[in-house]
Amino acid sequence: MLSTQFLLTALVVVLAPGTGVVYTLAVALGQGRRAGLWAALGCTFGIVPAMLAAMFGLAALMHSSALLFQAVKVAGVAYLLYLAWQMLHEGGALGYKKTQRPRRDWLSPSAARC
Repeated sequence: MLSTQFLLTALVVVLAPGTGVVYTLAVALGQGRRAGLWAALGCTFGIVPAMLAAMFGLAALMHSSALLFQAVKVAGVAYLLYLAWQMLHEGGALGYKKTQRPRRDWLSPSAARC
């Protein structure tokens, strides 16, 4: 028999949008319907590696081997650090250059006089 707590939790999980939904909506609103469809397709196919790992028993193998699981975690951390490094040294909005000085144009004219 289903409990009330389970049904309430399931309702919250179903109603709350996930990161894929938020990303797809943001792309669709910002760049149009076609880009939104490509974003939805990309989010859908992004699930395939995890699904294949579960189908072939790799999840059970990593669950039983602490060393293998630790190696996968370390590889994931290294990849995320690499992505962060690339983002910081790209030249976009989050880019960082040693010659940059702080911008003061966000200050109001009255605050700039102080």
